[in-house]
Amino acid sequence: MIVILNRDVKGTGKSGEVVKVSDGYARNMLIPKGWAVEATDGNIRNLEKIKAKKAEEEAAEKAAAEELAARISDMEVIIKTKSGEGGRLFGSITSKDIADALLKQHSIKVDKKKIQLSSPIKSLGRFDVDIKLYFETVATLTVKVTD
Repeated sequence: MIVILNRDVKGTGKSGEVVKVSDGYARNMLIPKGWAVEATDGNIRNLEKIKAKKAEEEAAEKAAAEELAARISDMEVIIKTKSGEGGRLFGSITSKDIADALLKQHSIKVDKKKIQLSSPIKSLGRFDVDIKLYFETVATLTVKVTD
């Protein structure tokens, strides 16, 4: 029997795939639990519509992320903090501090998990910080740490 999977099924396939399984497995396990539906012409057309809509939404999300990346790349965030001798900070600047400063200064909300710092900033100066906005869309934000 040929079925369309509604969710990922280990050993069978991923959600949205059209797979051929044994009749007993489909009738006794997949269809009663709602994990799959029979692959009729109507269900296949419906699946194609859903995939097209999902692709359209992903394209819109990617375009919005690219536009935001262009805006962020032209920006600079200034963070004021206390420092000691030689420009060493008391404490450090973390991704949360950068996200908060970006929200306050430019009204752009970015999740702190998307800010990619290899290690916290512990000295004064200018730093380029990467922000991963989408799968392959990365913006570079300039962070200026001053006294």
